[in-house]
Amino acid sequence: MAAYRRILLKLSGEVLAGPSRFGIDPERIHSMAAELAELARANIQLGLVVGGGNFFRGVSAAAQNMDRVAADHMGMLATVINGIALQDALEKQGVQTRLLTAIQMNQVAEPYIRRRAVRHLEKGRVVIFAAGTSNPYFSTDTAATLRALEINADVVAKATRVDGVYDKDPMVHTDAVMFAQVSYQDVLARNLRVMDSSAVAMCRDNHLPIVVFNLTVRGNILRMAMGENIGTRIQQ
Repeated sequence: MAAYRRILLKLSGEVLAGPSRFGIDPERIHSMAAELAELARANIQLGLVVGGGNFFRGVSAAAQNMDRVAADHMGMLATVINGIALQDALEKQGVQTRLLTAIQMNQVAEPYIRRRAVRHLEKGRVVIFAAGTSNPYFSTDTAATLRALEINADVVAKATRVDGVYDKDPMVHTDAVMFAQVSYQDVLARNLRVMDSSAVAMCRDNHLPIVVFNLTVRGNILRMAMGENIGTRIQQ
C-alpha cells in the first residue's frame, strides 16, 4: 500500500538529458516515464515539476551578460519544452497527463488554475506544472514547493543523482555521511543545499515533509512512494 496519496515530484531538467547533459535523451525520458506510470497505476496522485537546466538556466554562465528577468523567462520556457516531452512520453505509456503552465500559452498547454489541477489529480491524471511560478528570481524548487502546498500534496519528493542528503558533497568527499532523517532547521543552518532555502523554509512553515532520493536507481520512484526507507526525510 502506498505511503502517500498525493505526491509532488521535483525533477531536474538534467535528468532528461542522459549522458550528453544537454537536450532530451529519448531512451532516458521513456525509461523515466515507465517508472512514473507505475505510480499512476498504483492510484497515487502525481504532480510533476521539472526544471529546464538541460536547455537553459537563468543563473548559469550562459546568462551572465543578460538581464536576470529575461534569463529567468528563458529558463521558464525551457521547463515547458521538458513538460511537453514528459507529457508525450507518459501518454505513450497509456497514462492520462495534463500540462499546466504558469505562463499562458493556450495552444500548447492549459493555464495553471489550482482547482483545475486538483480536479485532474482526482481523476487520476498526472499533472505536469511548467513555467515555474511565472515570476523571475524564483527557482523550480520554490515552484515545486508552492504547487505542492496549493494541491495539498502529502510530500515533496526531490529526485537527485545521489542517495540522499549528506553532511558534505559526496561527489567530492569520500567520507561524506548521509542522513536518514534531518530537520528543516539543520538543513538551513548547515547550508546543506538540498533545495533553495526559501523552498525549505516554506516546507518548514507549513509542515510539509521533503524526501530526497536517488533517481538513477531503477524502481526508486515507486519505493519512495511506498514509504520504503530510501534517501533522506526532511521534517520538523
